[in-house]
Amino acid sequence: MHTTVAAERTVALAPREVFALFGAAGGEGWLFGARCDAVTPGASVSLRLPLDGHGGASGVDVLGRITRVAPAAAVEIEHTQPWRGRLSLRFTPAGAYGTRVRVRASVPPEGVQWLLHRRGLPLPEPADDGGVRLGAITTASGPGAVYSMSAELMARLAVDEINADGGVGGRRLQLLTADDATDAEQAALEAERMARLGCRAVFVNATSASFDAVRRALDGRGVLVVHTVINEGGGDAPTAVRLGERPHAQLDALVAPTMRDAGARCWFLVGQSYVWSHGAHAAAYRAVARAGGRVAGEVLAPLGTTDFSDTIEHIRRSGADLVLSTLVGADEVAFERQSEAAGLRGSVRTVSLVLEESTLAHIGPRAGAGLRTALGYFQDNPLPGNDGLLARYRGAYGAWAPSITALSETVYEAIHRYARVLHADPDGGAADHGIALSRRRPAPRDDAIGARDLVAPRLYVAEVGPAGLEIVDAVAGGR
Repeated sequence: MHTTVAAERTVALAPREVFALFGAAGGEGWLFGARCDAVTPGASVSLRLPLDGHGGASGVDVLGRITRVAPAAAVEIEHTQPWRGRLSLRFTPAGAYGTRVRVRASVPPEGVQWLLHRRGLPLPEPADDGGVRLGAITTASGPGAVYSMSAELMARLAVDEINADGGVGGRRLQLLTADDATDAEQAALEAERMARLGCRAVFVNATSASFDAVRRALDGRGVLVVHTVINEGGGDAPTAVRLGERPHAQLDALVAPTMRDAGARCWFLVGQSYVWSHGAHAAAYRAVARAGGRVAGEVLAPLGTTDFSDTIEHIRRSGADLVLSTLVGADEVAFERQSEAAGLRGSVRTVSLVLEESTLAHIGPRAGAGLRTALGYFQDNPLPGNDGLLARYRGAYGAWAPSITALSETVYEAIHRYARVLHADPDGGAADHGIALSRRRPAPRDDAIGARDLVAPRLYVAEVGPAGLEIVDAVAGGR
């Protein structure tokens, strides 16, 4: 059963005027913090809703897509973060010159659980169905939610496919999920809960800070921890496996070609003050030096930064003509949008290490134009098996589900691969399974879904063009 929650604002403008401001900077303060680049079906949108009984900073950030528009009258949205649901906004006259803006949200049971857990109540313990329990920690809220939009869906798709094929050794997989809220301490608490409930492996589709916290919390408890997103490396152990892209490989694919294409050599590094950017920037200094360039400056901002005006001014004063961004999620969205608005894009070429389809959708096509990245998967890559994966994903979650990205496809393949390891060695321990999962196999000549090298994936260089992230080159993977 769904719970319906409503909130409203009254604005001293006519409905058509209010509707015209929906999602624009001028309307953010009173239209529930709404932001989108176009009020059309399919456009990405974010809102801050007072669904927890309060307004302002304590509201809930919702990320989704517009599904229906009635000009000057209604906007309907399907969202994934922080739970899957639908909401609608209605614009009705209020007096002679005003407009009543009402939002109605249909909150499913998992949304109610999320809201109660946010207030400090424990999540309900799932019934024991005799299955093999796995955990998936994703980021459904906080600044990292932007890049994690399809991660839980892809984890569920993998488990559903495995179960439809008979499970593992005749036993079903049971997936337990949690939101780390882009907070390492919260990630550790969720991991301890999963271990207490008998999860044999926990897949961490979150920041390196969250992975480190989970690894420490579960050390010695016989639970395999798998990091399934791009990371700086380090911390690998038999019971803690890190998959996905590494910054040194990304930078080898990006730095020298970008310098040649731009006819430029002076870089400015923009990142965040935690282990991911520290590792990525160390690799960047080396890559820039090898390519004959130099680094003119560096800024490391706290995770959750929303105002990058000082950083943009530092870039201008430095004389840099190239920027490397290692920002993630909402921080990357804010930086790129503010850079474009400040005119920086006209004089500086930007490379972003964590730019995938979901983040780009919130940056927008105008602010994202010309950005370049290198990742192991893009949704529009014609890899063998990718059309089938997309069809299964859309069939399971609908046309408005968020894009599959490099940061969510890896968790899908990792769970499938772990299931094969578990099937071959059902009585093995976490260390045995970790060694098997991280073992590299001879890579095929071409990538294919289900057979990609997750330890050192082949990278695809992509640039933002009129059609979104367009692949311009492919390079071999490597540690």
